[in-house]
Amino acid sequence: MDRHHYETFEKFGNETFLLHLDNGRAFGRHSRDEPSILAPLQQCCRIHRSTLLRLRLLSLPGFRLSDVMRESLARDPLAGAVAPFLSEPHLSALDRRLAAVLQVVRTCQDQHGDVIHNDLEGYDEEHHPQPD
Repeated sequence: MDRHHYETFEKFGNETFLLHLDNGRAFGRHSRDEPSILAPLQQCCRIHRSTLLRLRLLSLPGFRLSDVMRESLARDPLAGAVAPFLSEPHLSALDRRLAAVLQVVRTCQDQHGDVIHNDLEGYDEEHHPQPD
């Protein structure tokens, strides 16, 4: 919720760049979900196939988003100094919010035919060419 705008550095003339600021609200309150953050997905009803496949993977029991995040945070060098980065309720909220995103995609699929953009078309040929 903290990235509704962006900043630029213009000191370098026309050689500016985007800078996203993280104000520390990325995980918000674990007990309150912000449904308005799903508005772009609900309104456009479009998602890249690669994104959907990754989200579906992170919803499976063996690859749950909360587990992946917990493991990643445990490897962070700061984990010993500042622990825990995220509480268990925050980690559980990740799984609940992911389920909400996937539900929006299912609703879009029920209402519209063309929801998934196949950004992986030609991927195998491009990245894994078959020998002649």
